Amino acid sequence: MSERDTTEMLLDLLDLDGEPEARTEEDIFTGRSPVQPRQRVFGGQVLGQSVVAASRTVDGDRPIHSLHGYFLRPGDALKPITFGVQRLRDGRSFSARRVHAYQNGEPIMSLIASFQVPSEGIEHQEPMPEGIPDPETLPSSADILGRIDDPMAQDWAYNRPFDVRYVEPPIYFPTPEMARQRTAHNTVWLKTTGPMPEDQALHRAALAYASDYTILESALRRHGLPWTTPGLSVASLDHAMWWHRPVRVDEWLLYVQASPSASGARGLGLGRIYNRSGDLVASVAQEGMVRLPQPPA
Repeated sequence: MSERDTTEMLLDLLDLDGEPEARTEEDIFTGRSPVQPRQRVFGGQVLGQSVVAASRTVDGDRPIHSLHGYFLRPGDALKPITFGVQRLRDGRSFSARRVHAYQNGEPIMSLIASFQVPSEGIEHQEPMPEGIPDPETLPSSADILGRIDDPMAQDWAYNRPFDVRYVEPPIYFPTPEMARQRTAHNTVWLKTTGPMPEDQALHRAALAYASDYTILESALRRHGLPWTTPGLSVASLDHAMWWHRPVRVDEWLLYVQASPSASGARGLGLGRIYNRSGDLVASVAQEGMVRLPQPPA
């Protein structure tokens, strides 16, 4: 796909069918999935679509500021996803929504999102790391994966709506440096491949989409595990996100990630997302299943 095509694909994914009037006890919306090599739905897609569904039931002057969700079942990319939004509360400053994403009559994701009227108050933030190379000096996914004759490599190289550029060497394949360093840190620049509309709700939903790309890689990097490790199984279990300040996903964002712990076949990833001016625009936490092939008994 071209850069314009991949951005249009993202906007199409976030343009759910249905209106707030189409409701019983829930507001009902329907989403689609793109054609892809794997039949499994990308978790970030369900996050972004859930944010859009919830946002459509809230007044436009209340942007989303947090979500907490669980991935319950793998999604089937060949089938539509139904989103049911329950209006939990509308207060003077805050609104809360519960979203279930359904396939085959069963929830594949459940989350609660909170929205707030912009307000003035105390301000501070963790500073952006120094000494990070500019994204323009780093190779894109297409530069790294584009020549590999493999469906997944081609999909990641050309069909993702975000340009992702690694500050450290990527962990697609094993390298002597990754085996030697084994640090629980991962840093990438990212932005959409094309311009986005002037709609803060869409930018925040798209950031939720992208926040699922690399968040667990800090745990894998700590143990020298590239994505191509034979028998490696990784799946997102839960996801929490906080939007601190307005954000534009069509401008470069620095995603700084670390894994403070891994145990019980689970790894925890924490992330901070900065704009190029150094403003902390969002924070992310995710725990994922990380299983290695078991040796024969």
